[in-house]
Amino acid sequence: MDRRRFLQSAATAAAIPFSAQARTLNTVGVQLYTVRGVLPKEPLETLKTIQEIGFKQVEAVGAGLDKIWPALQQTKLKPVSVHLDTQLFMKNVDKLPAALDSAAGRGFKYVVCPYIAPQDRGGPDVMKRLADTLNKAGEKAKAHKLTLAYHNHAFEFEPVKGGSGTLLDVLMTAADPKLVTLELDIMWSKVAGVEPVDVLKKFGKRVTLMHLKNVKTGTAQRFNEGVPRDAFSELDKGSIDIAAVLAAATKAGVKHFFIEQDQTPGNPLDSLRQSFNHLKKVSY
Repeated sequence: MDRRRFLQSAATAAAIPFSAQARTLNTVGVQLYTVRGVLPKEPLETLKTIQEIGFKQVEAVGAGLDKIWPALQQTKLKPVSVHLDTQLFMKNVDKLPAALDSAAGRGFKYVVCPYIAPQDRGGPDVMKRLADTLNKAGEKAKAHKLTLAYHNHAFEFEPVKGGSGTLLDVLMTAADPKLVTLELDIMWSKVAGVEPVDVLKKFGKRVTLMHLKNVKTGTAQRFNEGVPRDAFSELDKGSIDIAAVLAAATKAGVKHFFIEQDQTPGNPLDSLRQSFNHLKKVSY
């Protein structure tokens, strides 16, 4: 390359910021629920394989964390977020401070309320009470220098009967944005018939965390988790436009991305590798 072409190329490169793809890949992690079938049996081997695939971060599950923690410390995987038992937010709130103290002491930055059982779900009034519960938990989390996030499934996207918006809209309106953020699970929003990009546009910076997974094309719309086992797909298959989601997520300022696949056709590590390798190729 002659000197003039070299200088032109250098000037062009300098004018273009680092790609959104590079920034995203710097924060891609694994939700360890994906490997729940193999992790307790071979914690170190499983975590080292996750690291070898190329992941840098993990989102843990509170149940069983003590057992795998020594193995996690033997890797370079960074613990970023942890899903705590929902009952710590709903009923066993007296035990929440100890759980928060443990999470902070282990270096986690986020704690997540992961799931609302069907019997505890309801309409707008129930969601407003849930928001109040999360606000109180968020205050406690903030005191531990942690950020609280709420993880959605499909039911939160059900339209409010006789009103406007969805149950998630009610929750996020009633929840204090300084205390409660959203971990957007893009598959479940798609299952509910709502495009993840639209959720990102609506809530913007309130979406701090994201679960990346795809859903089989043709999966019927529903407002619950009763999808077939094979509805859960690797990122390179399914009906979600992953590139569009990543572009919108980058614009919204999502902090961390975790690949999760609740059910896999074979070894979950193979599915994680497949999704990670696809993510490296996505251009957005």
